[in-house]
Amino acid sequence: MTWLESLQEIEELEDAEFDAGLVAEMERAAAQNQDRMVRFSTPTFKEYESSELQSCGKNSFPAFSITAAGCALMCDHCEARILEPMIPAIKPEMLDRKVRELVETEDLQGFLLSGGSNRRNEIRYTRFYPVVEQLKRDFPHLRIAIHTALTDEKGAKEMEAAGVDVAMLDIIGAEETIREVYHLDRPVEDFEATVEALCATSMQISPHIVIGLHYGRILGEENALDILSRHDTKALVLVVIMPFYARPGTFATPDTRDVGRIFLEARRRLPDRQVLLGCARPPGMHKRVTDAYAVMAGLDGIAFPADGAVAVAGLTGRPFHQAHACCSIKLGESSAINSIAMLKNTSCAA
Repeated sequence: MTWLESLQEIEELEDAEFDAGLVAEMERAAAQNQDRMVRFSTPTFKEYESSELQSCGKNSFPAFSITAAGCALMCDHCEARILEPMIPAIKPEMLDRKVRELVETEDLQGFLLSGGSNRRNEIRYTRFYPVVEQLKRDFPHLRIAIHTALTDEKGAKEMEAAGVDVAMLDIIGAEETIREVYHLDRPVEDFEATVEALCATSMQISPHIVIGLHYGRILGEENALDILSRHDTKALVLVVIMPFYARPGTFATPDTRDVGRIFLEARRRLPDRQVLLGCARPPGMHKRVTDAYAVMAGLDGIAFPADGAVAVAGLTGRPFHQAHACCSIKLGESSAINSIAMLKNTSCAA
């Protein structure tokens, strides 16, 4: 039975439409991805439940925003709404107090530090670094991720010195998208320079590419992949534009077929790296098809997987597990014992 035929047997995907040629292309490449473990990430940024995976309901990996819901750029695709569900920590002492509280009461395993950008797409973290450094000293087990925005060598070294484990940033491959969507007067080269500066540190670098960022069109994604192929990043996180964050009528929803082809291209161009599907992508059947393509293309992880994703992993013969951490946190073998809930009969064991 072909993959396309097998997909039709999965209840959650019985009304889904797949591109037959793309599925066949993914099936032909299956041997290269057969042993890749799929990590289904369910961090506690938001409530999550599916028919196949369960949330443990623990606040073990929250996200903090140092600007609360504020952002000077107000990019067309987001308008700062991504910051709204994050825990506000506008003062260093707020971050310190909340993290210590969560360590004591919620078995905190780590956190994401984020915030809104200034008009140069920079986030002013400097005054928070002493707190991060002390938290890391007091709780060495914490895994700390940060949204870097654009930075330079000095900024990257400050993050490293504070004890940040994982640095994440969006990579944009088209000048038009930077100007029109981000309202930003900086060239593509500044994004590559940030990657280069971050790669000169000991942090794990997990850049993001937003598929369809140019108002739902595919523009610059392959150039962004070219940029990343030139630098030793540990992982790539792919997300898909979510039009409901934007003003009505400004964004189209990318076709799932186009999204799946970017997945396959990313897997081909970065064969030795972790390629992950992050939190943001359109909901509903679009998400179910997108997540199925992610598994079939050989991506290494999916955040908040849709119903049917686990079944697709089964039909492709790929092993999988569940992790209650941000998808950008690349867990090592030893920490996996403590931080990953292995799936047994689709139940949460954490």
